[in-house]
Amino acid sequence: MEKILIDGFKQFKLDVSDRQIMQLTEYARLLQDWNNKINLTAICSDEGIATKHFLDSASALLTGHVQGKVIDVGTGAGFPGLVLKILKPDIELTLLDSLNKRLNFLKAVSEEIGTDAELVHARAEDGGRLYRSMYDTVVARAVANMTVLSELCIPFLKVGGYFLALKGPLADEELEDAKRAIYILGGELSEVFSVKIPFTDLNHKIIIIKKVRQTPQQYPRKPGVATKTPIGNCYNLKKKPTK
Repeated sequence: MEKILIDGFKQFKLDVSDRQIMQLTEYARLLQDWNNKINLTAICSDEGIATKHFLDSASALLTGHVQGKVIDVGTGAGFPGLVLKILKPDIELTLLDSLNKRLNFLKAVSEEIGTDAELVHARAEDGGRLYRSMYDTVVARAVANMTVLSELCIPFLKVGGYFLALKGPLADEELEDAKRAIYILGGELSEVFSVKIPFTDLNHKIIIIKKVRQTPQQYPRKPGVATKTPIGNCYNLKKKPTK
């Protein structure tokens, strides 16, 4: 695992210390151990964790927008948020998840490897109201389609902040469907950042949304509504969003 990580970070042109490699390998060991007790990931080989979890998560750093106060919405086993904190310790990280058992795992990892993060047990919709407009960067990986994800994530951002959605091969299609929702929620497309994950055949994309105005107060809606009734389907883009 150490060699894959070291060589992978070199391909990304990221400077990583021996301590950070040690923290990641210990993270992987704990993930494998806890995965025998609770379902955290289907990827549990050393190579799979190193490439499909750690290097994939680290790719968000290549955008240049991981800074300040960062929240990982629907963090699961800590991807990408905890990996970003290990590699960029100066960020102030919040990990939000709806399952407490995952947060118990992340607390154990943080204590073991000597890092810190605020752990929030909440649905994203509830968190988006409690922590509205508080973050410089929001990250999310494999949580929902882009339309739903935008409603869950953009409300957390300060105006001028960035939402990074780590996506796979359907990124462009999802983005096309989400354009109206992004506009309504106060965002605009900044860039679609393409990245090849080292030692895999994966070509991932990071959709980068900049928040350019405040999200209307009615968003996010109550838990479950965004999935059942995605916003923006009948919205006139020429109409100004409700304040």
